[in-house]
Amino acid sequence: MADVVAALRPGMTVFLGGVSGESLALRDALRAAPERAAGVRFVGVFFPGINEGVYAALHPAARQRAYFMLPEFRPVFLDGRIELVPTDYLGAWSDLSQLEIDLAVMQTSEPDDCGRLSLGVCHDFAPAVWARAKWRIAHINPAMPRTRGHTFALDEYDAVVEAEADLVTYPSDVASAPLTRLGQHVAGVVRDGDTVQVGIGRMVTAVLASLAGHRRLKLHAGMTTQAVMPLIEQGAISGRDAVTVGVALGDPAFYRRVAADETFRFAPVCETHDIRRLAAIDNLVAINAALEVDLFGQINCDTLGGQLVAGVGGMPAFAQGAKLSAGGRAVFTLLSSASRGAVSRIVPRFDPAALVGAPRHIADLVVTEHGVADLRGATLSERAARLIAVAAPDHRNALQAAWHAQCVSL
Repeated sequence: MADVVAALRPGMTVFLGGVSGESLALRDALRAAPERAAGVRFVGVFFPGINEGVYAALHPAARQRAYFMLPEFRPVFLDGRIELVPTDYLGAWSDLSQLEIDLAVMQTSEPDDCGRLSLGVCHDFAPAVWARAKWRIAHINPAMPRTRGHTFALDEYDAVVEAEADLVTYPSDVASAPLTRLGQHVAGVVRDGDTVQVGIGRMVTAVLASLAGHRRLKLHAGMTTQAVMPLIEQGAISGRDAVTVGVALGDPAFYRRVAADETFRFAPVCETHDIRRLAAIDNLVAINAALEVDLFGQINCDTLGGQLVAGVGGMPAFAQGAKLSAGGRAVFTLLSSASRGAVSRIVPRFDPAALVGAPRHIADLVVTEHGVADLRGATLSERAARLIAVAAPDHRNALQAAWHAQCVSL
């Protein structure tokens, strides 16, 4: 990896894998020789709470192209060295597939008997840059398992680095009591035989736990964590290819399991997030987290207090796919309040500094720990009333008064 870092030159654009595909061996080699990052632009899809890959911080003359706002990005972003692209996963795929990439480093498994390398537990964006990368390097990591999905021939790479290194891991989440209640409400809108999409985090852990009594479920998502395993072990999800994802996040034991279990199939973003493919899946239930919902049904999923804290990610594709799916449902989940109940997460109308991740016509159902607001076919007044009914009880009177005041100006 020191040789790879020594080959970097000012003016180069370098693609690095993100999420569980981030090469920690390369990251550490760059940290050991930060002067090699001078004038280099790094690009990749790094995820909040998972990656610490602020490569632009290696050197005052380094830059980075990104698709999520990480907390660690903020100082470098204010210096103008983070190119933050405000797009979703499909937009990130399109952007990466058109960039001029001088060097792409991809972490892979060891080759099989035919000399083919698996992308292991992270298949999301690497294939997007493959055709255009001028120089391709495989980081063959014995710790990376071979999974069922995208492979590349060994002779397609220009260079190979064999280095055993830790993989990016993700801890098991523990759901709180309010999240458990929320999950139980979600279970009521999921039917046996549905295909479910979820993200990651404590809310997802609660939602998946609530589905243990269901049967013939499938999972089609951008990511999955070890929270899915109880559903497989209990028979709620079963069968070859019942879980189609781009990325697995968990501990080494989970990574070995997804490699050995034919329930799991891995695919890149151009497949997992293709709205046409999603629309063709009957009874697709897209379940995505919101940070705020206003009484019109608009969804804020990436700003808090006017500050950008993430990005929309794969939500737009999955929500649109669910809307087009026969029997599909676009579901948004959130706890009804924050700051120990002092702040309502259902608001009369978004603050001007908030960003709309999903417009008011997208959400079919909004779920909090207090119940389900079904917005399908509802008038403006009906959807406001249904959203107020699932808000935190201490905030309902104020929301009702604010709605009546707003109606005057509609």
